[in-house]
Amino acid sequence: MLNPIHLRTLQECVRTGSFAEAGRTLGYTASAVSQQMVLLERAIGAPLFERSARSARSTALALRLADRSRDALGALDSLEREVRAMVVGEEGSLRLASFATANSRVLPDVLAAVISQRPHAEVQLDEGEPDEVVDGVLDGVLDAALVFEYDLDPRQWPIELCAEELLAEPLRVVLPSSHRLAGRGRVELPDLAGDNWICTRQDTAGARSLVRLAAAAGFAPRITFRSNDYSVIRDLVRRDLGVAVLPALAIPREQQGVARIIGFEPHRRVKVLYRKQNTNPLLPVALEFLAKSCTAVASEWEQP
Repeated sequence: MLNPIHLRTLQECVRTGSFAEAGRTLGYTASAVSQQMVLLERAIGAPLFERSARSARSTALALRLADRSRDALGALDSLEREVRAMVVGEEGSLRLASFATANSRVLPDVLAAVISQRPHAEVQLDEGEPDEVVDGVLDGVLDAALVFEYDLDPRQWPIELCAEELLAEPLRVVLPSSHRLAGRGRVELPDLAGDNWICTRQDTAGARSLVRLAAAAGFAPRITFRSNDYSVIRDLVRRDLGVAVLPALAIPREQQGVARIIGFEPHRRVKVLYRKQNTNPLLPVALEFLAKSCTAVASEWEQP
C-alpha cells in the first residue's frame, strides 16, 4: 500500500531534484528522505531515481507517480479536513425527533440555535409520539428524541438510554368563555364533576391521566368527545361543548379560559432520550440548547 507521507516526499524530490533540498523543505534530513524513497521503491517494486553522489534524477515512473498522486493527496487532505470538522461538530449530521406540541413550542429555537452555531452541519427533525421514536434512538437512527410521561401515567424508558427531564409541564383546565367558572384563574376539579369532558383517545396517556385525576377528585368524567388533535379539543371547548384538561404546551399563549387546578397540580414530564454511547459532537450542542429553550418556556408558567 502506498504511504501518503512517502508520496508527498516524492513530489518534493521530483520538484527539487535533490534529496537534501527536499529534506530542507519538508523538515527531514537527507538520509530520512532517502530512506522514505527506498521504502516507496520497495512498495511499488521499481526504482524511482537514478542516484549519484550529488543528485537523484527522477525516472519516468517517478514523474508519473508524483503527477498522479497530486489528486489523490488533495482528496486525502480534503477528507482529513472534513473528518476534523466532524470531530469538533463543525460538520456532520444531527437527527432529532419530538412530539407535536414540543415541535411547536420548544424545537424552533433549538434548531435555529444549532444551525446558527454549526452552519455546515446537517440538522434533521422528525415527529412522533414517544412509542414511535424510542426505537429510532435505540437503533441509532436518531441521536435524541423528546418524549413525555404523565405523573398519573408513569412509564419506564429503556435502560440503555439516558432519560433527562427538561420540563415539568403543568396540566391546566380549559373552559369555554361562557362557563360559570371562566375567569377565576383557579378551579377545584369537583366543581366540574357535572360537566361534559373533551379529551384525547381512550388509549392515550392523557386520557388515562384525566380519568385518574378525576377519580382522585371523587368523580368519573363524562367524556363526550375525543380527539388526538389539541386544536380540535380547544375548538370544541370554545364552542361550549365541554371542558378539558390539557398540558401547557398544547395551550396557546392567547388562549382564554385557562385555569390552574387547586390542590394537587399534575404535570406532564418532558424528557430527552439519547444513547449513553453516542459520541456525535453535535449532541451536546443540541442538549444545551434544548435545556435553554425549555427553561425559557417554563418561565412562562411560573406563579405570578
